[in-house]
Amino acid sequence: MKKLALGFVMALGLMAGAQASSGGGIAWDKAPVKTNDLASLQNGAKLFVNYCLNCHSAAFMRFNRLKDIGLTEQQIKDNLLFPTIKVGDTMKSAIDPLQAKEWFGKNPPDLTLMARSRSGHGGTGADYLYTYLRSYHRDASKPTGWNNMAFPNVGMPNVLWELQGEREPVFEEKEEHGHTVQIFQGWKQVKPGTMTPLQYDQAVGDLVNYMQWMAEPAQNTRVRIGVWVLIFLSFFTFIAWRLNAAYWKDIK
Repeated sequence: MKKLALGFVMALGLMAGAQASSGGGIAWDKAPVKTNDLASLQNGAKLFVNYCLNCHSAAFMRFNRLKDIGLTEQQIKDNLLFPTIKVGDTMKSAIDPLQAKEWFGKNPPDLTLMARSRSGHGGTGADYLYTYLRSYHRDASKPTGWNNMAFPNVGMPNVLWELQGEREPVFEEKEEHGHTVQIFQGWKQVKPGTMTPLQYDQAVGDLVNYMQWMAEPAQNTRVRIGVWVLIFLSFFTFIAWRLNAAYWKDIK
């Protein structure tokens, strides 16, 4: 029993250490994900194509799948495609992989499943992306001129800076265990962007909402089918229970 108890305590310690080491950065904010909001998904798709698809790919998603969020094929062609791309093509980045590796240190990852793969003890993958895209600040010591509170020393610049403007983190110094530590308190707007802070948060929410939908386009259909399956099973269970009672009523 002592060995089992010791092993259990060590396992808890390892889990806590893993969480502490993988956490880092700041607490994640809750993403306003509503994958049945077509207007939000359409705006998120536009932001994704205009700002993310320049460097990142979504190689497991085809442009014509955007018809599932209410866009017509002609709207997709007119607003989201370059002339050389067909509506049935996958969302591949036009950036040269060799140049991307030289500029950023590594090839930008594929974003198709990013909203599902980044979940952790801090929240869902959507929560992480929502926090990450709102946590950039200027840092002259970095090659790109940007850093991120949710992903310190990130290689990706702030591609949405024109919308958001420039902000800087605000810290409060406190004494803990004889050491001075900086506690993150919030943000201070240094230069305004083309959007107000509220508008920018809404735009990022739409972008993350689209990325959450893109990670599993069939999720809303799956949920609807699941509800009807549960209703059918409940009804069938009731019928089976009454048939069973009728079958055994004369048997003692």
